[in-house]
Amino acid sequence: CGRTVEGVTLHTLMFFFFLNLLFYLDEELRVAPTEHECVCEGRSCATGDRCKGQQCFSSLTLSDGTLVSQKGCFKVYEQGRMTCKTPPSPDQIVECCQAHLCNMNLTVRLPVRVVEGPNYGVTTLTIVIVAPVIVLIFLSGVAILIFRCIHHHQMEHLTAHDAEYGTIDGLIASNVGENTLADLLDHSCTSGSGSGLPFLVQRTVARQIALSECVGKGRYGEVWRGQWQGESVAVKIFSSRDEKSWFRETEIYNTVLLRHENILGFIASDMTSRNSSTQLWLITHFHEMGSLYDYLQLSMLDASACMRMALSIASGLAHLHVEIFGTQGKPAIAHRDLKSKNILVNKNGQCCIADLGLAVMHFQDTNELDVGNNPKVGTKRYMAPEVLDDSIQTDCFESYKRVDIWAFGLVLWEMARRTVSNGIVEDYKPPFHDVVPSDPSFEDMKKVICIDQQRPNIPNRWFSDPTLTSIVKLMKECWYQNPSARLTALRIKKTLTKIYNSLDKIKADI
Repeated sequence: CGRTVEGVTLHTLMFFFFLNLLFYLDEELRVAPTEHECVCEGRSCATGDRCKGQQCFSSLTLSDGTLVSQKGCFKVYEQGRMTCKTPPSPDQIVECCQAHLCNMNLTVRLPVRVVEGPNYGVTTLTIVIVAPVIVLIFLSGVAILIFRCIHHHQMEHLTAHDAEYGTIDGLIASNVGENTLADLLDHSCTSGSGSGLPFLVQRTVARQIALSECVGKGRYGEVWRGQWQGESVAVKIFSSRDEKSWFRETEIYNTVLLRHENILGFIASDMTSRNSSTQLWLITHFHEMGSLYDYLQLSMLDASACMRMALSIASGLAHLHVEIFGTQGKPAIAHRDLKSKNILVNKNGQCCIADLGLAVMHFQDTNELDVGNNPKVGTKRYMAPEVLDDSIQTDCFESYKRVDIWAFGLVLWEMARRTVSNGIVEDYKPPFHDVVPSDPSFEDMKKVICIDQQRPNIPNRWFSDPTLTSIVKLMKECWYQNPSARLTALRIKKTLTKIYNSLDKIKADI
């Protein structure tokens, strides 16, 4: 036990011996370090630009916004050691060295002041990010609710409007219900190039029409009398196989200004759904007298009425055939299916031409011939010889106009049969009724007109009446086998005007 204590004591004594030796050496170094000559600048250098000390230093201090630079020495080692170990700050920096004039080239710079933003925690950052999103979602929800309330109110208003004026499944045009058709059509003349209403108004008018009675049927479909805000309109409902005719007529009316008293007035066109089926509607002015075909079967004409009708048809045809230039202009148009069933009778005794489903347009400035995309041909009974024998120049617009003139001559013949002279009048019959069946074939008509070169029969009594005699001469000039020899629509109009004026003169003399 004594040795152990003795051994421990011996080692302990040796440890403390060496420790004291280290402290001694350290003290010796600190107490008697080497002095160095240093550069001295600034307030601390009262005796010159040199000083001696145990450490040299160079410092830079920011005082009241002014940088103060100093160089010097620390004579006491402990003072220098404490100062030199001070960490630099944005306001002060001190760097030290231990060598002869070591601080001469010792350059110091203040560290850049780093402005730190506020130290937000995770919770604070979450609130800053999420709060605006929640507010935005809330405001969006409020806006959607307001919009839906406004929309619901508008739909209730429109439903009440539909119950009063008819169902509207599609677009609604403002203020349509406050105008008559005449107002709308007059306004449309200055707002577009077509004959009808603007498309939006067309759809609105079409879907407010209530059909009242069917006034005609045919292979094309049906014609109904409709009511729009107390006004009668004609609604032609096309069958599906005649879609191209509907499209063509709609296209012409909407792109060409055809406002003429002797051309059927176009109002609107729409593809609508009724009774779970799609219907093609063409809405026009309504003429309660019906077609010329129907009218002639029930009514006789005097010479004046016959001439008034003939002149009005010729005026409408001349308007179609001529090209009008300018902002209110139109291209030249050939009808291609002129017949008594496609001519309507007005209350004033004049007629207007209808059904432009096969019409051809010609633009003189570009020499463009727009035939359309309808393979259907005209009515066989009214076809000209060049159509029947396929010799017509389909790339020449004049050829189509001459086809119309042939058909016009046949319509003149139908009216002349129903014109009373000397108390005599014939029953209504269609052209070539005595040589072809009621529904003639293409070959039937070709044989009669092209091969046999027959023309409608002229009763002898017509030559005893000066008016009918003039009409006979005119119609024969419409029936030349050579198309280029036929009269023009304008020439026919002028001739009929002269005949009609002579009748008025005779009445005035009487």
